[in-house]
Amino acid sequence: MQSSNEPSFRESVDIMFNRAVALMDLPPGLEEKIRVCNATYTVRFGVRLRGKIQTFTGYRSVHSEHMEPVKGGIRYSLGVNQNEVEALAALMTYKCSLVEAPFGGSKGGLCIDPREYDDHELELITRRFAYELIKRDMINPAQNVPAPDMGTGEREMAWIADQYKRMNTTDINGVACVTGKPTNAGGIQGRTEATGRGVQYALHAFFRDPQGLEKAGLSGKLKDKRIVVQGLGNVGYHAAKFLSEEDGCKITAIIERDGALHDEGGLDVQAVYDWIGKHGTITGYPNSKLEKDGAKLLELDCDILIPAALEGVINLSNADRIKAALIIEAANGPVTAGADEILRDKGCVIVPDMYANAGGVTVSYFEWVKNLSHIRFGRMQRRQEESRHQLVVDELERLSADSGIGWQLSPDFKEKYLRGAGELELVRSGLDDTMSTAYQSMADVWHGRDDVKDLRTAAYLVSITKVAASYRAKGL
Repeated sequence: MQSSNEPSFRESVDIMFNRAVALMDLPPGLEEKIRVCNATYTVRFGVRLRGKIQTFTGYRSVHSEHMEPVKGGIRYSLGVNQNEVEALAALMTYKCSLVEAPFGGSKGGLCIDPREYDDHELELITRRFAYELIKRDMINPAQNVPAPDMGTGEREMAWIADQYKRMNTTDINGVACVTGKPTNAGGIQGRTEATGRGVQYALHAFFRDPQGLEKAGLSGKLKDKRIVVQGLGNVGYHAAKFLSEEDGCKITAIIERDGALHDEGGLDVQAVYDWIGKHGTITGYPNSKLEKDGAKLLELDCDILIPAALEGVINLSNADRIKAALIIEAANGPVTAGADEILRDKGCVIVPDMYANAGGVTVSYFEWVKNLSHIRFGRMQRRQEESRHQLVVDELERLSADSGIGWQLSPDFKEKYLRGAGELELVRSGLDDTMSTAYQSMADVWHGRDDVKDLRTAAYLVSITKVAASYRAKGL
């Protein structure tokens, strides 16, 4: 429960922005230009459902057009409001800048609980919302490119793309008007799990930073690190699954809206996810302890805490009881500005949202490029790459036979070496490189400046510097 004197999500973003620009030498006018939202469009539209017209309210906010198109998800939630959408759009600007995706920041939302409507009704609502945005160029492959967010997914993106193509029949790049589409409708492999995969790669980058580990009071590798995950949606599920199955981490607690599961020996993420999918609740899941007040487990003693659901879950009311050495913000704004200060004073290291959950927009960028190039990644070079590798293997085996040494390459090596990179491998490689490069840019500032005490400030400094350079290049 957030304290009444807690800053709002938008105020938190402004506080963190101001903390960073206080360490910069920006002209006041340019500072204000970067901080404020360029425009927010509010639409109220009607859809005939169940024998009557229902009116819905939606938003599309453009924070910065220092690069175009602008990029940002569309969320479906009853909590959607203008302030939240504008704060999320600002985060998108800084996020895209940090990971060097050539987009400005935008965000959209529809004030709706998608669980209250069947598939056909949701399609009607989504198409009408898309229509209202498309006719004002608020969805356009060259100007504004949405993606999935809370309450939306591949299905909604496919509907939006189809609606755009119906209204712009001669736009050869029309499929690039939105990302996060199904692979059979212009999507890209690896997009669904991209944000969760990005969280994993962000932790890999952090654990390669000995100075960062020292500041967090951690050591060694990720294996056997105790992790608490809050929210087992798309992002939390994939992050937890990859970290447990590939890196050997122990997921000691999973927190959902109706309670939390706790097992110090480590939970089976896939089994919990399947249980929730089948029963709609974590209640009744066997072989672990159920805590009805799930928020309590945010305070569990653990190495890494991954808040992967809503904003503001770590706030003034519970920050002083958080025991995690490292918090990685898989959600947008899960730590309020007030809580951020308390946690920093305690020595807790926070990997900020604008970096930690940038995997989604990074792979969205790859999808957008794929749509504009009209060819899947790997199609032109994969077989040529395999043929060149085969030449090396054949020559090595010939040399072995001619010299009488008699050694052979192991089958696993041959199979892996001879297999050329397809789309999924290239997407993962690009995402890993992006997260590694972005972390290093933050770490250089974090470790290199005495006046920068945390990764969040470092991230804002790196990002705002790049945005400012873009505006200066435009003559502002």
